Amino acid sequence: MNQLINDPANVVTDALRGIAAAHPELRVDHENRIVYRGDAPVQGKVGLVSGGGSGHEPLHAGFVGPGMLDAACPGEIFTSPVPDQIMTATKAVDGGAGVLHIVKNYTGDVLNFEMAAEIAAAEAGVAVAAVVTDDDVAVQDSLYTAGRRGVGVTVLVEKIAGAAADQGRSLPEVADVARKVNANGRSMGVALSSCTVPTAGKPTFDLPDGQMEVGIGIHGEPGRRRVPLAPAAEIAEMLVSPILGDLDFTGGDGVIAFVNGMGASPLIELYIVYNEVAAILGKAGITIARSLVGPYITSLDMAGCSVTLLKADDEILRLWDAPVRTPALRWGA
Repeated sequence: MNQLINDPANVVTDALRGIAAAHPELRVDHENRIVYRGDAPVQGKVGLVSGGGSGHEPLHAGFVGPGMLDAACPGEIFTSPVPDQIMTATKAVDGGAGVLHIVKNYTGDVLNFEMAAEIAAAEAGVAVAAVVTDDDVAVQDSLYTAGRRGVGVTVLVEKIAGAAADQGRSLPEVADVARKVNANGRSMGVALSSCTVPTAGKPTFDLPDGQMEVGIGIHGEPGRRRVPLAPAAEIAEMLVSPILGDLDFTGGDGVIAFVNGMGASPLIELYIVYNEVAAILGKAGITIARSLVGPYITSLDMAGCSVTLLKADDEILRLWDAPVRTPALRWGA
């Protein structure tokens, strides 16, 4: 497989060096593999720490900065960060108001973040709360999870909880906002090709030409079913219908509609899908209050996309609109 890498064993290390070179406003701890916002810890502010396997960029390191995360802990490709790494980040971003862990629902991530929180509390007295994202409606359990997988809503949780923390809200208040976002968000994805882990050098799974996997996970886990490739309008229907069937999105202040690229699908295709999603929602009487389109939680070089809908209210929209300055998400003052 043709890839822009040096040594397959050093992909994460080399990428972190690139992040440090490209974004001097961040601080990268290369020894512990942690990306910090440059001014961390911010005194009196709840610190936000997230992380997970590498290969999903810009998640999570691309969302470090004012208005989002205080630190991100990248593991090896599709592998959880280790407890000592998470614990080090947790202690480093504690400005006296406690730390919120935002954790995708994958077994290794959940266990390692729990262990890190216990160590940080015991060794440094850091108050830690955790929110586990589990928004994927495709499958109940998977190769890596008990329960639903944490996928696209993770980006929205990090943005909205980050804004709440920047407002000076307390740890319980920030955690409540994060849980509210997770509870009101649903996602589903489709793969048009497999991804290729650099150390493996070959596709993770076999997906013949003219076929697509509906309900795929972000690590190449199997989805609901394999079907013939269809037009974008039909794909959008396959993704949106299960989401609308799982949660009532009518009423309130509309939705935040997020069409995410899995890594290899170009933006022109994502906009085609977004247009179809918007049409489906319009027919269902659901108003789109805000939108996000682009590759924000990827799976290396997988072709495909996911759709995330978040039921919004005035608080969620105000926090979404609040300024953010990170490498991958940036608006406002």
